[in-house]
Amino acid sequence: MSNKMLEIKNLHAEINGKEILKGIDLTVNEGEVHAIMGPNGSGKSTLAAVITGKPGYEVTKGEILFYGKNILELPAEERALMGIFLSFQYPVEIPGVTMMNFLKAAVNAKRKYEGKEEMSAAEFLRFIREKQKLVEMDTNLTNRAVNEGFSGGEKKKNEIFQMAVLKPKLSILDETDSGLDIDALRVVANGVNKLRSPERSFIVITHYQRLLDYIVPDIVHILYKGKIVKTAGKELALELEEKGYGWIKEQF
Repeated sequence: MSNKMLEIKNLHAEINGKEILKGIDLTVNEGEVHAIMGPNGSGKSTLAAVITGKPGYEVTKGEILFYGKNILELPAEERALMGIFLSFQYPVEIPGVTMMNFLKAAVNAKRKYEGKEEMSAAEFLRFIREKQKLVEMDTNLTNRAVNEGFSGGEKKKNEIFQMAVLKPKLSILDETDSGLDIDALRVVANGVNKLRSPERSFIVITHYQRLLDYIVPDIVHILYKGKIVKTAGKELALELEEKGYGWIKEQF
């Protein structure tokens, strides 16, 4: 039987006094891939932000348990160290900080949190090269500043590379397919598929069904007006593609 990784119970959240999430219930077990779909403005990105602890959102009711521990009081950094990773819709640039230094600091912070010794420079380099091959990451990108001058596709690929390096337990992809051409989409999806494992889970937030042709989810949820209004298998995404979001709006 699968172990519960993430449990969200009756979650209500608001931003600037406006309620966005209106009672979310969601359970993600180890090894599962969940897709969350819904029209723009339904609360998908807010849900990702609240799980990962992004500032500016106020939780007014409910709880989020990660392996049984309520994480709502924890800062974003601690949630990240526990193994929660967010891939942004619009990844930020960090001028002056090379990818290698950024990742080495992140990896060693996580190792320290887990009570492990820091990686030596040689160990880290071997580890990075192995992960570069896994996600088809160009070496010259890792030698540059974080996301500086990267194309949209390169930024997304870079985030999948970071995911491969940091090995989070739960990865949340927030509309990571936004603005990607079909080749970039394939590379991102291949990276995610290679990282799937019985101990690792994913929440894939998307507006379009096309990403789910490449990352096949176990469970699909439709989020509408701040609530999960329907949950089913991967066939639900196809039904949504066929009928459009108007079908949801008519039903709920």
